[in-house]
Parts: sequence; C-alpha cells; structure tokens
Amino acid sequence: MVVERELPNDTFIPGLKVAGTTILMDLRKLKYPGDLLHEAGHIAITEEKIRPLIGTPEIGDTWPTDGEEIAAILWSYAASYNLNLDLEIVFHPNGYKNDSKWRIEQFESKNYIGLPLLEWMSLCNKEEFPIMKKWLR
Repeated sequence: MVVERELPNDTFIPGLKVAGTTILMDLRKLKYPGDLLHEAGHIAITEEKIRPLIGTPEIGDTWPTDGEEIAAILWSYAASYNLNLDLEIVFHPNGYKNDSKWRIEQFESKNYIGLPLLEWMSLCNKEEFPIMKKWLR
C-alpha cells in the first residue's frame, strides 16, 4: 500500500519511507519515482513474519542484507518488465551506487544477478524469468 503523506527531509530516500507493509510517499520531495518500485521490492522479498517490522528499530541494523538488496533489485527489474516501464525510470543514474547503467546492461543481456535468490524464495522459475510465479515471499 502507498500512502501520500508529508515526510521529513531526512528520509533515506527523498520523499519515501517504508513503514511495515506501507510505503509513505511525499510527492513534493520525491526525486525519483522509480524508487517507489524498488522499495516495494524490499517489502515483497522480506519474509512475511518480519515485514511488519520494516522501518522500526525492531528490524535491526542488518536489514536488508546484501542478498535481500540484490533480490529487491531483481524484483524491481521483473516488475519493470511486467509493467513495461522504461528501465531508466527505476534504475536512474543517481541510484544503485552509480551502477544503474551497468545493471540495465546486465538485465538487457539476460544476466539476472540474484536469480537463484528469487527462485529460492519461490517467486519465479529460472526458465520463465522475468515472468514471476508470485510477487510476495
């Protein structure tokens, strides 16, 4: 669920904050709309039992793990593909630690980094990707 709300200036991603299974969005501060899809990916690949803890101190400092970050990125690609979005909207040049162009090149070459993670999470089959079996872990 996405809820429009005024947010402080110190959110991790400008104009967005994840609170459990809800993405809070401040349209006046949102710089990159594609970040919304990536944050949805974090919610989607997080285990159901800890999803409500996202954005709280109880989730701990280790969330998301490096593996979960990779899975959320690939989930974002699959969502972009299925929604027929331009990859540069989601993988904009000011995100992804300056690897956006490289990531897009990998996806376009069908080099799906992290695919075994999405398979392990039972979200997709390697042979059919980027078509997903389901969107929530």
